Amino acid sequence: MTGLEKMKSRILEEARSSAEVKIQDANRQARELLDERKRQAEGSAAAILEKARADAEGLKEKALSASDLERRTRLLGARQEMIAEVLKEAYRKIKDMDTAAYFELIERLLDHYVLPQVGEIHFSPADAQRMPDGFEAKIQKAAEAKGGSLSLAEGDPLVPDGFVLVYGGIEENCTFKAIFETRRDEMSDRVQKRLFSRDRA
Repeated sequence: MTGLEKMKSRILEEARSSAEVKIQDANRQARELLDERKRQAEGSAAAILEKARADAEGLKEKALSASDLERRTRLLGARQEMIAEVLKEAYRKIKDMDTAAYFELIERLLDHYVLPQVGEIHFSPADAQRMPDGFEAKIQKAAEAKGGSLSLAEGDPLVPDGFVLVYGGIEENCTFKAIFETRRDEMSDRVQKRLFSRDRA
């Protein structure tokens, strides 16, 4: 082999060796890059998976909360219906009381609502007609006990039940309907406590 051929052979060998080193280096860099991308992809996938889990848990909690709210709303509605029915029934029972019990209740209301003034008391025509003997004297006694007096007006068709007191043109509506309306919240609270005192939702 001549000197030129040896030189040529050595240059080719160096080139081949250099190329192999570069190829090996390129392969190594490619593997490192691929490994890095794989780690990034796995990290992204884990983050996406974790976010999806958190979102699913959030949706589950919202669904449970909405379901609980709906249950509570229905329960409250049912309770309010029951309370309204109890109050309606109480009002019906008062209106349907026998005469003696009805006028005993009227007498108790007089003690509460009569003012120390001169006035009139109005009853419904039906109540004026069924008023027990001696009840007008009880009305006067209740008024005098407060320092006033009451005269009995003729039956008033605008009074459904109970009575209306009139002092100097100012009316005090003591009909059962008016009392139930003005004290509805207070009576509803009492009924609720009696019906649902042990039940908490």
